[in-house]
Amino acid sequence: MLRRLYTALLCLALPFAPLRLWWRGRREPGYRAHIGERFGLFGAASTDPRPCLWIHAVSLGETRAAQPLANALMALLPGYRLLVTHMTATGRAAGEALFPAASIAFLPYDVPWAMRRLLAHYQPRALILMETEIWPNLIAECRRARIPVVLANARLSARSARRYGWFASLAQETFGALDRVTAQTEADAERLRSVGARVIEVTGNLKFDTPAPADAETLATHFRRQYGQRPVLLLASTREGEEALILDALEHEPLPASTLVVIVPRHPQRFDAVATLIGSRGHALVRRSADCEVPAETRFVLGDSLGEMHAYYRACDLAFVGGSLLPLGGQNLIEACAAGAPVLIGPSSFNFAQAVADAIAAGAARQVRDAADLIDTAAILLADRNRRDAMGAAGRSFTAMHRGAAARTAVLIASTLRRV
Repeated sequence: MLRRLYTALLCLALPFAPLRLWWRGRREPGYRAHIGERFGLFGAASTDPRPCLWIHAVSLGETRAAQPLANALMALLPGYRLLVTHMTATGRAAGEALFPAASIAFLPYDVPWAMRRLLAHYQPRALILMETEIWPNLIAECRRARIPVVLANARLSARSARRYGWFASLAQETFGALDRVTAQTEADAERLRSVGARVIEVTGNLKFDTPAPADAETLATHFRRQYGQRPVLLLASTREGEEALILDALEHEPLPASTLVVIVPRHPQRFDAVATLIGSRGHALVRRSADCEVPAETRFVLGDSLGEMHAYYRACDLAFVGGSLLPLGGQNLIEACAAGAPVLIGPSSFNFAQAVADAIAAGAARQVRDAADLIDTAAILLADRNRRDAMGAAGRSFTAMHRGAAARTAVLIASTLRRV
C-alpha cells in the first residue's frame, strides 16, 4: 500500500517535472538536455551483442567512486558492456568523462512504466546501485524481471535509518529485495540490516580507491603559480550558509595578512551567489574561470570549476572540508587526505563518520567546533609547517592503508552474477 501511495504521489508530480528541469537549467544547462530519458524515452537501441552491466551513480561523488569498481568489474567480466545512469547534470558530465566506452543516460523518474522502458531498452543483466540510491519501483521492477540488484559502497547514517523507520513496511520491502549489499563499515551494515537488507558484506569504502586525474599535479602547479608565494587556505565543497559563517569569523579573527582563501562551493549553481556574497563584504576576488594570476592584494579566489578538486587539494597548504559547519553531515575528506592536504572538518560528519574518526585517529585531520574555531585553528596550522607536513604524510598513509574495496566488491558482484 505504501509503494502504491508513493507511486501515486510521483505520478501527480510528473507533469511539473519538465518545469523544474527547465528552471534548474538556468544555471546548469545539462538539466535541459535529454529530458525524454527522465520519462523512459531513449534513442535507438544498442546493436552491441554483449550483455549489459548497469551502474547507477546519482551525482558527482558517486560517479567518481564507481570508477574503480567499474574498472575492476570489467577486468573480471570482459564480455560485458557498461551502462551508467545518473540523476544530476554534474554526475552525467563526470560519467561521460570517466566512462567514454559506456552508454550514459539519466535515470527515469521512479514510476513503474518508465523503469520498464529502461529495462526493455538496455536489457541489463544486473544493476549496481551506488551508496544510498534506493528507489522502490526501480528495485521492484528489477525483481519482477529477475534482474539481480546490488547496493554497493552502501552507507546509512543513524538519522537516515530512523527516517526509514517512519515507512518501515516500504523500507523492509525495498531493502529486502536487494540481492546483495556491500557496506562501507560494520556500523553501516548493522543499520542496513535494521531496515531490511539481508545479504550484507563489509568491503570498505570505494572512495579510497578513486584515482586522481592524470593532470592533477600539473594543474596544481599551475594554480600555485597563479596564487604566488603565500599560504593558501582551501574551503572545499562548502554548502549554503557556511561561507557567510566563515566570512563573519574572518572579520573577528583574521588570518595572517598574506593568506589567500580559495572557496570552492559544492554546487555549481551557487558560484555566482558566493561571488556576490564575497563582494558584498567588500572583498575583491578572482575567479578560477578567469585563469589568471591572483594580485597580491586580492585575498579570495572563487573555484568556479568542476572536476578539479584533486588539484585544489594539492595546491593548498590547509583544507577545510565543507558541509560540516551546519548539520548537513559533511562531505568526503578522503580525497583531501589522499592528496596530502592537512584537513579540518566541522562538527557535523555523520555522512562519513567512520572515515572522519579514522582520519582524526591517524593524525591526518582535526575537527573544529564552529567557524571561529576553524579560523583560529587554521591560523595556528598555517604558521606551523612541520605540523602540516606531519598531517599530510599521515593522510597519505591513512588512505593507502584502506585501499582495496573495489577489488573486494567486484569479486562479490561477479559471484552474484554467476550464481544468478
